[in-house]
Amino acid sequence: MSESAVADSKALDELCINTVRTLAIDAVQRANSGHPGAPMGLAPLCYVLWTRHLRHNPRDPTWPGRDRFVLSCGHASMLLYSLLYLTGYDLSLDDLKGFRQWGSLTPGHPEYGHTPGVETTTGPLGQGLANAVGMAVAHAHLAGEFNRPGREVVDHTIYFLASDGDLMEGLSHEAASLAGHLRLGNLIGFYDDNHITIDGDTVLAMSDNAKQRFEAYGWNVEHVADGNDLTAIDRAITAARAVTDRPSIIMVRTHIGFGSPNKQDTAGAHGAPLGEEEVRLTKQQLGWDYEEPFSVPEEALAEWRSVVERGALQQSEWDARLEAYASEHPDAAAEFRRRVSGRLPKDWEDALPSFSADSGPLATRSVSGKVLNALSVALPELVGGSADLAGSNNTLIDDAVALSAEEPAGRNIFFGVREHAMAAVLNGMVLHGGFIPYGGTFLIFSDYMRPAIRLAAMMGLGPIYVFTHDSIGLGEDGPTHQPIETLSALRAIPNLTVIRPADAAETVEAWRVAIKSRSGPVALALTRQKVPSLDRALSSAADLERGAYVLSEAETSVQAVIVATGSEVQIALEAQKTLAAEGVGARVVSMPCMELFAAQSEEYRNEVLPPEITTRVAVEAGHPMSWYRWVGERGAVVALERFGASAPCARLYEELGITADAVVQQVKHLIEQ
Repeated sequence: MSESAVADSKALDELCINTVRTLAIDAVQRANSGHPGAPMGLAPLCYVLWTRHLRHNPRDPTWPGRDRFVLSCGHASMLLYSLLYLTGYDLSLDDLKGFRQWGSLTPGHPEYGHTPGVETTTGPLGQGLANAVGMAVAHAHLAGEFNRPGREVVDHTIYFLASDGDLMEGLSHEAASLAGHLRLGNLIGFYDDNHITIDGDTVLAMSDNAKQRFEAYGWNVEHVADGNDLTAIDRAITAARAVTDRPSIIMVRTHIGFGSPNKQDTAGAHGAPLGEEEVRLTKQQLGWDYEEPFSVPEEALAEWRSVVERGALQQSEWDARLEAYASEHPDAAAEFRRRVSGRLPKDWEDALPSFSADSGPLATRSVSGKVLNALSVALPELVGGSADLAGSNNTLIDDAVALSAEEPAGRNIFFGVREHAMAAVLNGMVLHGGFIPYGGTFLIFSDYMRPAIRLAAMMGLGPIYVFTHDSIGLGEDGPTHQPIETLSALRAIPNLTVIRPADAAETVEAWRVAIKSRSGPVALALTRQKVPSLDRALSSAADLERGAYVLSEAETSVQAVIVATGSEVQIALEAQKTLAAEGVGARVVSMPCMELFAAQSEEYRNEVLPPEITTRVAVEAGHPMSWYRWVGERGAVVALERFGASAPCARLYEELGITADAVVQQVKHLIEQ
């Protein structure tokens, strides 16, 4: 290439990069809100990645064979939006101008399902990194299950971009440790080492040696000394892609707010507009000759949009490979297509076991394990594990091996004591496609998972949480392990379905609902202690899908309604008998899921909880907060507003007042009022 051609090429590269920088500057300035600094520093890195390495088709953002790009530092959203617009995704320049405004496709942080091309919702730091690990786990499993020699249909790369803040979050340690242990060779991360956080220089809060840290996790580490050196960036990505036996991270020394005369390398460029005068000076410093905000030079747009043709070709080549695979392995290809489409197998529900009143006392956690194993035969996409509590959570698939570097298609995932990473990895697996993942721990430790649970609910993802030891009924482990406020806290998360089954039959139905519910996560709250198998003369456990139902009717006219969940349903039934002997007719309602019940018609809700019957008592061995909606102004709740204690299960219920007698007294008190 001649010197003039080289110069022209470098000038075009610089123009393309500065187009990203100025779009971010202008959008943040117009919104008077946002984070311009990171996009300004990272534009060269993303230019190289998105135009030379990333396999993606902007015309088909859900192509299963695409590489994934996760912006873990979601505050740098204008970087991603600029990339999506410039490379031809269904995002317009007007959408960029509407950054952070009501109804726009460019919210303050990237939102999955809202903006075309966004792979996951990010913003809470560390989440995207862990989601990427989950995507890499999914890739490894599908590759191990479906790839054949010479016919690799699962062969893409998962990229993530993380900031100093991402690496400070404990979640990043959990997820990176797991990724290194599993040797996820298709995972490549970038560390935006710009030395700046909101408070100032990172020296204020950290002195980690990130290189040594990731090497200790078992990662390959590459380094780029200058984030503006396109050749070095290209070389580092190429080197990382050549390492297939472990994940890679590329440390890139960038300059936040690059080009800003007064704010480069300062916290002032992190989370606020540069200001009109600084915008002018920055564009001058960058040699940007376009006065109008949101200017996109034609030659820059043409270069960026060349990705469209290349992406279409890459997808076409992958489609041809899949067809060749299908001709040799038709059954495997059909199953692969079903899995990545998210379609459930026909007649999968036939695999569900059945339990009756004659099944005897059983812990719902034990029943859950039986259901999981029965379903695993019909649903190969059911993959998951536990945070070091598999034996207690009953989350092992008996005939399956552990997912590992040697057995990537294993179905039992040993997450270790990493609850937060487990939940975020589950999200990544759902986002990748091909799985219904599940993760187990004690209900109390869902607190460690809450940020990832919240994001799953926000994104409408469908992981299943197997939460056992759901109350003071776990007994001797004491108050540190006994959830009190946990159920109410989980029920407060929009789009999370919390199901607390009363017995074996309801547990089966809870799993049925969880498998069918693909528009949000489902949490199963299960007992450690055995509970009776209930006699349902008036109803079926299948009524669980409606959230609540009449389990036992009063023999005389209904004067009161007793509502309960889980292990406390048996207490409600005992109270009903005592009241009947005293001439008080009480209806018992099992309400395993408030969210499902709230979604029913008003007519059905009034059938179960007649408005004219205002004597209502709820009983649950947890905090009463979530119950007041259902018992009404004249109702009462037998519950706990204190921590538990260490003692055998039966003694705890007696001492803490979660008893049939307490329910009876509340009903009689309300009737007398």
